[in-house]
Amino acid sequence: MSHRFTYHALTQTLRKPVYSASLATFRILFGLMILASMIRFFTKGWIEELYIKPIFFFKYYGFEWVHNWGPYTYLLFIICAVSALTFALGYRYRLSAIVLFCSFTYIELLDKTNYLNHYYFVSLALFLMIWLPAHCNCSVDCRRNPALKRRMVPLWTVASIRLLLGIVYVYAGLAKLNTDWLLEAMPLRLWLPAQNDLPLVGSLLSQTWVAYAFSWFGAVYDLSIPFFLLYRTTRPWAYATVIIFHMATSILFPIGMFPYVMILVTLIFFPSATADAVWMRIQRWIPGIPLAADQSVYTFKRTHSRLLAGLFIPFLLFQLLFPWRYLLYRDELFWTEEGFRFSWRVMLMEKLGYAQFIIEDSKTGKRTVVNNDLFLTDNQEKMMSTQPDFILQYAHMLAQHYKAEGWHEPKVFATIYVSLNGRRSTLYIDPAADLSKEKDKFAHKKWIIPFKDKIYGL
Repeated sequence: MSHRFTYHALTQTLRKPVYSASLATFRILFGLMILASMIRFFTKGWIEELYIKPIFFFKYYGFEWVHNWGPYTYLLFIICAVSALTFALGYRYRLSAIVLFCSFTYIELLDKTNYLNHYYFVSLALFLMIWLPAHCNCSVDCRRNPALKRRMVPLWTVASIRLLLGIVYVYAGLAKLNTDWLLEAMPLRLWLPAQNDLPLVGSLLSQTWVAYAFSWFGAVYDLSIPFFLLYRTTRPWAYATVIIFHMATSILFPIGMFPYVMILVTLIFFPSATADAVWMRIQRWIPGIPLAADQSVYTFKRTHSRLLAGLFIPFLLFQLLFPWRYLLYRDELFWTEEGFRFSWRVMLMEKLGYAQFIIEDSKTGKRTVVNNDLFLTDNQEKMMSTQPDFILQYAHMLAQHYKAEGWHEPKVFATIYVSLNGRRSTLYIDPAADLSKEKDKFAHKKWIIPFKDKIYGL
C-alpha cells in the first residue's frame, strides 16, 4: 500500500500545473544561444577549418556513416542556424525542434576531435524539447493560432530539464572526487600559472594554494549547486555563484560558449511563477507579445502521456547509468579513456602525447615512418596521440592509404609516449602490436600498456 501511495503521490506532484513561461524562456534562450554559436562558427572560419579542410575525420563508434557535405557543409550550418532562430521564436515549433536536433547532432557527429560536453548536453536537451509543449506560450505559433495558448503546463515538463541539468552538475562533481584533483590539484596546478598575465589576479594564479582552492571549490560547487538552486532561500545566492563561477571559468580557460550556456539554462531552476511575472511585465512594454493570460492548462492525451512516460523514463535512467560504464573496464580511466566520453567529466586531466607510426610491407618487409602532418590537423594529431580509439582509427586509415599506394597488406605499428597530469611521459601502447589487425569494439583494448601509477576516486 505504501509503495502504491508513494507512486501515486509522485505522479500527482509531477502532474501539478506550473506556469509555461519557464519552458518558453528556456526555449528562447536556448535557441538564441545555439544561433549565436552557429554565427560564431561562421565568423571565426571554423566551418572550413574543422569540418571541410581536414582530409580525415575521426568517427564515433557506430556513426561511421556520418560525413561532411564538402563545400555544402556551410548549408548544414545555415539549416542549424535558421532552425535555432525559428525554435527560439516558436515558429512551427515541433518541426523546428526536430530539424535543430538533427542538424546540430549531425554536426557534432562529424568529427569526435571536436567533442565537448556541452555539445552533448545541447543534443540531449534538444531531444527532450521535441516532446515538450514549449510553444504554448510566447511564440509565433500562439500568434498564428491563439487556441494553442496555455498558461500552465504539468510540472514534469520543467522538472525533466532540471533533472538533466542536475545530472550534468552532480556527475561533474563526482568525477572530481579523485586524488589527482583533490590531493594534487591537478591539472589546475598546470593550467592556472599559464594565466599569470591576467590583470589584478595574475600573480595569485602561480601560487599552489590557489590551485587547491579552485579544485576543492569546483568539486563542492558541482556537487551542491543543483540542490541550492532548488530551494527558495538559497536560490538567489546559488545563482549568483553560478554567474561568478562560470564567468571566472570563461576568463581563465578557452572553453567557448559553455559558461554562457550554463548561466542561461540554469535559470530553469527559478520558479515558473517568476518567469510568468517577468513576461507579464514585459508585455506592458511590448503589447504584441502573444502571452497566455488565463489559467488554462496544457493537457496530454492518455495515449500521449503513456508514450512520453515510456520515452522519458528510460531516457533519464540511461543518463543516470551510462556514465558509470567505465566500471566495466580495468585499468585507470584517465589513462585508457574507456568510458570517459559522455559522462560529464569536465576539464579533469592534462594529457600530452607523442606518436610515431611505422608502416611495414607484409611481403617485402619494407618500412617507412609516417609524417602525421600529411593526414591530420594539429588539433587532430594532439587528440589522436592520447586516445586509444583515435589511435586505432588512424592506424586503420593508414593501412588503407598505403595499401592503395601499392603496399602488400601493410602492417601498422606505433610508438606512443603519454604524460598524464604532469607525470613523466611513459610508453602508452604496445609497439609490437599490429594495429591494422585490431578491431574497434566496446571491450578493453589489450594493446594499451597498463598505467604505472594509481589514481583513487570515482
